[in-house]
Amino acid sequence: QAHLVESGGGLVQTGGSLRLSCAASERTFTRYNMGWFRQAPGKEREFVAHMDWSGTSIDYADSVKGRFTISRDNAKSTVYLEMNSLKPEDTAVYYCAAASVRSRSQAHYAYWGQGTQVTVSS
Repeated sequence: QAHLVESGGGLVQTGGSLRLSCAASERTFTRYNMGWFRQAPGKEREFVAHMDWSGTSIDYADSVKGRFTISRDNAKSTVYLEMNSLKPEDTAVYYCAAASVRSRSQAHYAYWGQGTQVTVSS
């Protein structure tokens, strides 16, 4: 059983930046592929980014490529999402999740955090 807790969300103006953190209590954190997803009101939860356990396989959704950066610190059991050049369409609840394989599919992620709200104003 993994326990994931996101933090770092908030209100930011268009063009601003935020850094989200996801702390894991699971002792096998270093063996998981970690992903970020987001869900806007009335919309399906969508893939944002993922990184495998070694950090050698990284993937981003086209909508965030070049603006967001995923990273992880296995010594701290923490994964990060650096969000730059934020747009109003980035407004959503952001979730971190853990999977046993590299994937964009939510079905492969067994453990989820509670989410952190990101609001981008114009």
